[in-house]
Amino acid sequence: MKLTLAGGVVRGGRQARERFYDARGYGRVVSGDLELAPVEAAHILSRGDVETIRDADSGERLDFRGLLTSDAVSEIDVLVYKDLRDRGFYLSPAREGWVADPAGADFLVYPRGNGPWDDEIAYRVRAISEREDVPARELGDTVLAVVDEESSITYLESDRPEIEGSTAFDLPEGVAADLLGDRVLVWEPPAELYEQAFYGQPLDEESGTPLQVSLVEAAALARRGILDVDGGEQAVIERGREVEGDRFDRRLAVYRALRDRNVVPKTGFKFGADFRTYADVEDVENLGHSELLVRVLPADHTFSPRDLALDVRLAHGVRKRMVFALVAEGDIEWLSVSRLTP
Repeated sequence: MKLTLAGGVVRGGRQARERFYDARGYGRVVSGDLELAPVEAAHILSRGDVETIRDADSGERLDFRGLLTSDAVSEIDVLVYKDLRDRGFYLSPAREGWVADPAGADFLVYPRGNGPWDDEIAYRVRAISEREDVPARELGDTVLAVVDEESSITYLESDRPEIEGSTAFDLPEGVAADLLGDRVLVWEPPAELYEQAFYGQPLDEESGTPLQVSLVEAAALARRGILDVDGGEQAVIERGREVEGDRFDRRLAVYRALRDRNVVPKTGFKFGADFRTYADVEDVENLGHSELLVRVLPADHTFSPRDLALDVRLAHGVRKRMVFALVAEGDIEWLSVSRLTP
């Protein structure tokens, strides 16, 4: 059986097509013959299904070692391709002209039992080294297959979630409050401000007074006229910028967006995040576990896979979902990332 590498594609005849595409889902069919991506050819060579392929340019016969040490294929791609094949999946290299939507992925993985002749896609996979940074904007419908220095693979699934809750209460307006160094105190808070809407934290739990309100909470409440702070909303925002810089504006935008979606954000400091969130709050006496950890980032943020894996691991360890709020001039995109076992 002859397989020839030329122009970044490995080609074979009808016998190769029958053996590798028809029976095992490798490659694609062109004019009745077989075309393989180099990563597919590398996998066939590694299994011993063929001993060598011929390099059309040099005439050299390439075995698995020869192909892997050439410029034709990445070892990261080979490791991920092999792992997914070993897990029982058929997959296609995401190459222009090979699959319908190759952008942003290295492989399209089919549901178990399906192959490239079917239309259904289980995962869009991007293979990267643990040392390769990833722009946040490139995530959302992709599974990152992160290969560490010991060749173990961690799969991180990303999507664009819809975030909604059911926590909504009418609150009285004009409640007097004092702006301090980095928080606001409400000396005579209406009970529903904390007990139902879950704003702030009482300094004295028994009396419920005074109510300590964070700067993001206070700015949001001042905009709605609920808190009456000397200097109004702008005074609170300016104080927030003094203590946090530009990060305050991003966090405030995300806080408001979450409240607009009837979700209650509270500090996520203990979890290394900006917020933890509660979707359905009736009263603080019957408060359940928070569902999300939210980290606020600029929209042009670039992730280190190590940091991304750390965030996801932490969220999973405390039974929460990791969500990143990507902020650009007030617009917010939501990105969720979680561990995946294909």
